[in-house]
Amino acid sequence: MTIEVRIPTILRTYTDGERAVEGSGETVAELVESLESSHTGIKERLLEDDGAIRRFVNVYVNDEDVRFTGGLQTALSDGDTVVILPAVAGGSATHPIL
Repeated sequence: MTIEVRIPTILRTYTDGERAVEGSGETVAELVESLESSHTGIKERLLEDDGAIRRFVNVYVNDEDVRFTGGLQTALSDGDTVVILPAVAGGSATHPIL
């Protein structure tokens, strides 16, 4: 099963500058593990130590925010597109994805 993952500019250092990479998995959690095996270090930027998606990271499967579709347990199908986006926030808060 192949999933296209679109990578934000700030995380492209983990993907050798690639805007999109391929991953696999039946859930978003499995996809993150697949990404980590090919792009070491990216998981730490996406997930908290407890395994939850970082507060300032948005993950979409086919334009649906995974926070509303099952989080990391959101099911994936062959040909899905996953988009990772850093949340945009105002003020002077530290951005953990950096």
